[in-house]
Amino acid sequence: MLVQDFLLDSAARQPDKVALIHGAQRFTYGEIDSMANRLAHALIAQGMVRGDRVAVHLPNSVEAVVGIFAALKAGGVFVVINASIKEDKLRYILNNCRAAALLVDGHAFVNGGLERVFASTPSLKGAIVCGLERNGSPWPNGCQTYSEALSQYPSRSPRQTNMDLDLACLIYTSGTTGEPKGVMSDHGNVVFAVSSITQYLGNVEDDVVINLLPLAFDYGLYQLLMTFKFGGTLVLENGFTYPAAVLKRIERERVTGFPGVPTIFALLLQMDLSGFDLSSLRYITNTAAALPTSHIQELRRKFPGVTLFSMYGLTETKRTLYLPPELLDRKPGSVGIAIPSTEVWIEDDAGNRLKPGEVGELVVRGRHVMRGYWEDPVATAKRFRPAAIPGERVCLSGDLFRMDEDGCLYFVGRKDDIIKTRGEKVAPKEVENVLYGLKGVLEAAVVGVPDPILGQVVKAFVVVSDKAIGRDQVLAHCRAHLEDIMRPKYVEFCDVLPKTASGKIKKTDLK
Repeated sequence: MLVQDFLLDSAARQPDKVALIHGAQRFTYGEIDSMANRLAHALIAQGMVRGDRVAVHLPNSVEAVVGIFAALKAGGVFVVINASIKEDKLRYILNNCRAAALLVDGHAFVNGGLERVFASTPSLKGAIVCGLERNGSPWPNGCQTYSEALSQYPSRSPRQTNMDLDLACLIYTSGTTGEPKGVMSDHGNVVFAVSSITQYLGNVEDDVVINLLPLAFDYGLYQLLMTFKFGGTLVLENGFTYPAAVLKRIERERVTGFPGVPTIFALLLQMDLSGFDLSSLRYITNTAAALPTSHIQELRRKFPGVTLFSMYGLTETKRTLYLPPELLDRKPGSVGIAIPSTEVWIEDDAGNRLKPGEVGELVVRGRHVMRGYWEDPVATAKRFRPAAIPGERVCLSGDLFRMDEDGCLYFVGRKDDIIKTRGEKVAPKEVENVLYGLKGVLEAAVVGVPDPILGQVVKAFVVVSDKAIGRDQVLAHCRAHLEDIMRPKYVEFCDVLPKTASGKIKKTDLK
């Protein structure tokens, strides 16, 4: 199976079913499939060939969805780029992957922006401009509007040229510690990951999934891919800026699946939900960062009868761990076990597998382990290591975990986040979990800051709902729940914490 078959098969089974809802727009599987075919022919006419990269630089929209499947149908590799990134970073990614085609929001490229991108990206053969019609001003050769592409080319499917070993997409990491890297996913990687995740979520055709996350973020992207594979309906939003409007949308569309990240759930926990009918919800999922135990308990209280899936993943393997919901009461701080048909273990720096209770790096084995980083063999060799079976590789997560006697895994922290103070190691996650246990703390992040005597000391950044909470209360709470070496020396109160496009707290900015 290829990734474009998710759309093709669902369109063949149920062409008149609503596949996508965005704002006031509603599109059936048959309509999405037809538009993707027309756009694929337009890309081919621009000179695109098998294996070419197609950059989709658009906000969450029907054009972005159609562009993703059009790139695949044309035999190419889609690269979804966050619509909010600046022009210089866009040019870096386009040149890094040598993009042959670009789908772009015309409103974002006024005053010669599109001309500058073309002039600085010699690999570009053409572009599809969305949201604008020609206004008489010249565009670079090879550019046409989205509406022109849909009107000028046939709705029949192009001849399929690729296979499951071909790349399906490049997903660029957020690049908080350097230039972004393109994670290579072949069709087999994506199909396996989608199948494994939908298996434990128990997805069915009747599911209606809301996606508030950017399609450039793999968690958001996979909501689209998963929903189209099992033939459900995707409600595509452009974020959680207006929570009440999103909750009304959940109520109106009878949404059953609600994927989110801790920052979204932190906002939800501040709201009075009694005015919304959220009875259609069947499950909630969380990843990107682990939910504090206190937030899990409060979410379950606010959403009685809704199944909560706490999960862990990284772009290099898509999804890695999930906690079976029946274990939430017994293992509230755990992010679970390996997803179906995969294997994980914990090892030390010498590669020795560790016993329960010992802290080490999580190693991941399975068909979801991606192909590596695009044209970066050095970074690939650091993250993807040869496995025991010749020709196979495993993924080193870069994250520290411990495992209990039942095989459930607990996130400790990123290897490069560990604070070294007084010659000992402190995991920021353990301190953050305690901070979240103080009523009124909405967000917390802990980093190490230099100290001339101790090497590093702990500094906490907190966002609170009650401005009456002060440093003394935070420190008293930490004294009651943390050993001396783990207690923050400094506490800084913030209105908001810096975040990446995927919603993770950006600790590099705090440091």
